Amino acid sequence: MDQIQSARQHSPGIVRFPWSADFPHVVIHAAESAVKQHPEYSGAKSGDVTAAAKLVSGTISALAVDQLRQLSTGLTPVLISIHAKERTGINTLPQMLAEFLGDKLGWQVEQNVVQENVVNHTGADGFSRLARQAQFSGNVQPGDYVMVDDFIGQGGTLANFRGHLLRYGANVLCATVLTGKPHSARLQQSAEDLMRLREKHGDLETWWIERFGFGFDCLTASETRYLVNTATSQRIRERIEHAA
Repeated sequence: MDQIQSARQHSPGIVRFPWSADFPHVVIHAAESAVKQHPEYSGAKSGDVTAAAKLVSGTISALAVDQLRQLSTGLTPVLISIHAKERTGINTLPQMLAEFLGDKLGWQVEQNVVQENVVNHTGADGFSRLARQAQFSGNVQPGDYVMVDDFIGQGGTLANFRGHLLRYGANVLCATVLTGKPHSARLQQSAEDLMRLREKHGDLETWWIERFGFGFDCLTASETRYLVNTATSQRIRERIEHAA
């Protein structure tokens, strides 16, 4: 039984799968400064639909739209956004970006999947992002999908979102975000980095699987680098437990 079939038969929760070597880099529309210093940013993150529309319309990239079109040549995928609660309200940016992209590309927008827990990742450090994993609920139909979010930090939320979609038979083509860390756009870890992580912190992997439900081979490239750069396994465990 393969991993995807096995995951479909288990109860909902955190689900991840290893990345394929050819998974495209996340398509980023704008620099962080352009988005986070925009006068409508706070309102958009707090649920103001008008503010979100103004922010997205002012920062969406024609070049990024073309990249998405090229990545889906011959296909008509569905855009599916992350609906997440923030401290101040529902973050409307992912859905607004999906709607703008749907208009420009002629693609449908799916709204059936929601993030069911509050992770408070905005402004959080790396260990807090690792400790507070996003969980999703809601069914999707098999087909081709493009994931949409407002920001990429370590890529963990997108990894969990992808896992949730795969367990329902979706084919995830790629992901796009309004802004984020350029060095995190590459989601799939290298075989060399995974080997380095296991050589340095392999004693921690069983605990990691028990806590999160997936092994080191399902981490993103950025998450892998973050753990490799941590001095000891004990420090990782302590920081994760403190941040949870």
